[in-house]
Amino acid sequence: MTQKGFTQKSKTKILTIIWGTVLTGILCVTAIFFFIAKGWIGYVPPLRELENPKNNAATQIFSSDGKVLGTFFIAEENRVSCNYNEISEHVIHALVATEDERFYKHCGIDGKSTLRAFLFLGKRGGGSTITQQLAKQHYSAPAKNIFQRAIQKPVEWVIAVQLERIYTKEEILAMYLNKFDFLNNAVGIHTAARVYFNKEPKDLKIEEAAMLIGMCQNPSLYNPASRKEATRERARARRNVVLNQMYKNDFISKAERDSLQQTEVALDFHRVDHKDGVAPYFREYLRRYLQAKEPKRSDYAKWQLSNRGQFYQDSVAWVNDPLYGFLEKYRKKDGSKYSLYYDGLRIYTTINYDMQVAAEEAVKEHLTKLQKDFFADKKGNPKAPFSRNVDDERIESIMKRAMKNTDRYRMMKKAGASESKIEKAFNTPVEMTVFSWAGELDTIMTPMDSIRYLKHFARTGVMSMDPVNGHVKAYVGGPNFTYFQYDMATMGRRQVGSTVKPYLYTLAMNEGYCPNTHVVDQKITLYDALGRPFTPRGNAGTGQVITLLRGLQTSNNNISAYLMSLFTPEQLVALMRSFGIQGPIDPTVSLCLGSCEVTVGEMVDAYTTFPHKGVRMSPIFVTRIEDKNGNVIEEFHSTPTEVIDESTSYKMITMMRAVVDGGTGSRIRSRYGITAPACGKTGTTNDNSDGWFIGYVPRLVTGVWVGFEDRDIHFTNMAEGQGASMALPIWGLYMQKIYNNKKLGYSQEENFEIPAEYNPNRDCGE
Repeated sequence: MTQKGFTQKSKTKILTIIWGTVLTGILCVTAIFFFIAKGWIGYVPPLRELENPKNNAATQIFSSDGKVLGTFFIAEENRVSCNYNEISEHVIHALVATEDERFYKHCGIDGKSTLRAFLFLGKRGGGSTITQQLAKQHYSAPAKNIFQRAIQKPVEWVIAVQLERIYTKEEILAMYLNKFDFLNNAVGIHTAARVYFNKEPKDLKIEEAAMLIGMCQNPSLYNPASRKEATRERARARRNVVLNQMYKNDFISKAERDSLQQTEVALDFHRVDHKDGVAPYFREYLRRYLQAKEPKRSDYAKWQLSNRGQFYQDSVAWVNDPLYGFLEKYRKKDGSKYSLYYDGLRIYTTINYDMQVAAEEAVKEHLTKLQKDFFADKKGNPKAPFSRNVDDERIESIMKRAMKNTDRYRMMKKAGASESKIEKAFNTPVEMTVFSWAGELDTIMTPMDSIRYLKHFARTGVMSMDPVNGHVKAYVGGPNFTYFQYDMATMGRRQVGSTVKPYLYTLAMNEGYCPNTHVVDQKITLYDALGRPFTPRGNAGTGQVITLLRGLQTSNNNISAYLMSLFTPEQLVALMRSFGIQGPIDPTVSLCLGSCEVTVGEMVDAYTTFPHKGVRMSPIFVTRIEDKNGNVIEEFHSTPTEVIDESTSYKMITMMRAVVDGGTGSRIRSRYGITAPACGKTGTTNDNSDGWFIGYVPRLVTGVWVGFEDRDIHFTNMAEGQGASMALPIWGLYMQKIYNNKKLGYSQEENFEIPAEYNPNRDCGE
């Protein structure tokens, strides 16, 4: 009896302890979750933040035909969000099958998986649901130790439950996929699909989806683009695990699984880099332009404050161009500035993708050949790439200045290195990769030798623009953005040579002269404001009477000097200003031969006046900018400016067409087979330092400059160094590609809109 009573009493006591422990545990767990929900333990974001989670997104840049030119992002933040319906169902199936089989059945926490993970310490799979992983992505910093992680876990459970209350299952899946970092600057499924398979996420096939989802367990361990064969093989094995999971969950058939598991990994990998891809110079121009600050005199060097210098130009742009400094001028609803790297802006540009590719291909094709000619020209010259007549002291000065402009020099200087130590480093051979048109070369040379080597390569600037609406269709600022980042399309200013002559002839046409006005081809000496003589070189003077049309057609310097004698340099400058030339222009008599320095962009902008009946259209690079939700922030339009009357524009078309049909631009016909009505002007400066060609057809104006980094580097002879040899071929190759691409809508049958009855010489009695 006593024994029995004792036993019953013991059982009751044990049960009391057990239930007390269970209830205490439940109360503790409840208390913990209550404290978490109240924010007393860990961090649970407020409801508003959960409803609008911060998800940094890269800005996308689109071509006019809807293709992505590139993105602006900070490292590890190249994220482009997409909606659930923009993601392939195979991606969704692979994710659910692999990461959370009961995703559609739980409310953020899967009790079965959690218990399994607890009992087997994670050896039979993790207990985190997709929703919990999403909570961890957004709100949990990397744990420093197991105790910190133990606190984070229940916090994530609370957040997961709240997320399930706010969002649909589809929205949670999309948020997870948009947030995950797939490495190689591929954050989110949209960018990952682009980087690894060059596809939109909705176009991913089963095996491609399985490969990307396989990375979700450990993107570094299962990276299919790794250079290590072992890692690539692990990625393939992991993909097959995902395919098996998809089969087990009835998303694919056994036959599909077995077949796809045998396939090799077929990547179309495109590493993301600001320097890579189409239109890198244009994208960099856009980045600088959008982020420009309001100009302050104190931020500019003395030489930039000169008349019509950079400070003046930036100040005008700040006032008149809404795109300039866009990120400084426009505000979000909360009053904060837009970020180019985090706010997911969508920038729609005027660049046509195919035309941009055509321009870049034309540059590469011509400069590859030109470079061979230049190396041959400098063969045996100990001063190469400089000309033989450049003295050693000047070469040393140029090289030292170039050294000081390198990142290597600035870093060493910042670190406190002395000049002697820096010079020693620059003259010590090191392993490096250098540019060549045949591909990058791995070599060993001194940094100074590499600077000299790169100076051998011709630089270029190309811009193509629609004269009717001002849209810039193609933009090339140099031969290769990785190695030559200085933009010669809109930043670099070089002497324009004879491409200035159409402005001078326009001045004459405005005063009643006509293409058939007769003048004598003879030497003329002009005098500047101080009485100093200037006699143009280049034409001996035949003494024959020729027309102004013939003078422009053959780029006769004597005829230009004659026209300059009729006007003052100030009159020519004033006209050039009306054409849109913004930079410094000295009003000297030598201006008639193009002594001023102008950008390619300004010259192309100015030349739109001729085919557009005397109306100049300001260049437009962007049509609109939207926020990440597709709301239009601002739209942009070209500004028309009437420069000359229609009659004068018709006269100039008549004369500039003659340049192409039988003058200095005739290679357009003879070598490139372009039969379309076309006008243009070549330009060559002293010592062949600059080669120009600016040509136009009814709906396209394209300007090309080719030269070298320093004016002391140039071809020895005129045959190879003139604008018709250096720059015109790029124009010819580019237009060939434009006309051959029928979908672009340009036809060689299209003519200039000049009234049939118009006679350009009528007013001159012809």
